[in-house]
Amino acid sequence: METVVSGIRPTGNLHLGNYFGAVKSFLQMQNEYNCLFFIADWHSLTTHPHPENIRKSVRTILAEYLACGIDPEKATIYIQSDVREVAELYLYLNMNAGIGELMRTASFKEKARKQLHIGQESGENDTDEMQKEIFKEDNKHSVSAGLLTYPTLMAADIIIHKAVKVPVGKDQEQNMEMARRFARRFNATYGVDFFPEPASFSFGNKALKVPGLDGSGKMGKSEGNAIYLVDDEKTIRKKVMKAVTDSGPTVPNSTKPEPIANLFTMMEIVSSKETYDYFNEKYNNCEIRYGDMKKQLAEDINAFCAPIRERILDIAANEEYMAKVARAGAEKARQSAAKTLREVREIIGFRN
Repeated sequence: METVVSGIRPTGNLHLGNYFGAVKSFLQMQNEYNCLFFIADWHSLTTHPHPENIRKSVRTILAEYLACGIDPEKATIYIQSDVREVAELYLYLNMNAGIGELMRTASFKEKARKQLHIGQESGENDTDEMQKEIFKEDNKHSVSAGLLTYPTLMAADIIIHKAVKVPVGKDQEQNMEMARRFARRFNATYGVDFFPEPASFSFGNKALKVPGLDGSGKMGKSEGNAIYLVDDEKTIRKKVMKAVTDSGPTVPNSTKPEPIANLFTMMEIVSSKETYDYFNEKYNNCEIRYGDMKKQLAEDINAFCAPIRERILDIAANEEYMAKVARAGAEKARQSAAKTLREVREIIGFRN
């Protein structure tokens, strides 16, 4: 089977956007591919989390992945820092990566700007301006080298398992292109056909973009507009009832403004077709009562989340089981990574 790799940073609980945008596809993929799903705790170090927060966040994602239905008997679930071979490949890739190409990545520039508290620049001198800010004496410790080399670590995560497919969103496409570039560069540097070039892909139907509850954009942790899989019924109801609405349509069959369209999109995802059609007809007839719609939506979201929430709490309480899954996943992932790294060391000219 073809190998698929996907990682997630442990930055908090999974929300409905994570589930319908990625995890739901993973549940199908694990039956058709050699899947490796890892928790990217090394990547989280760019934000300098407290050690206990790292451990807690890793446990959270592990429990929630398992509760959603990712099966450790079908897929390899592991913690990034348990596979230390990745760090060695990361070193080798960095030796062949250019500072300029890394500094030109959109993700680096965006995050560096936030850390340096500078505004968006435009034009051909964008990267030059960024360099001036970074190399100022009082800014030299504000942007980590780990943030700069994020793409090489991401590439190492992927190609160490010789993955051919990686499910990612559009925001990661530039980093995926760099992963392909680093794979090609290694092959060209050493005159080998060793690393395949990993392709971005969406499994089955296009992944759903789940809207947030603030009237615009997609659901996200940092936006504060998310419903988490572990949220209880009261919390879900409170969040949904606060969702942005308007005074209602005055013309039959009028176009829904974005906040209202977002509510209907959410209902289309979690509610029955009959429920969606009922409220859609009410809207088109200018008879919609948003309070009623929100109550129904909250009820349907809770019905979806409740069984997952119960499994999350049960699994999180079973630390022995989670430790067993993590150990088994690390062992399987290290077998794959160690084999690749032995061959890489031989190609480069190092002893094994």
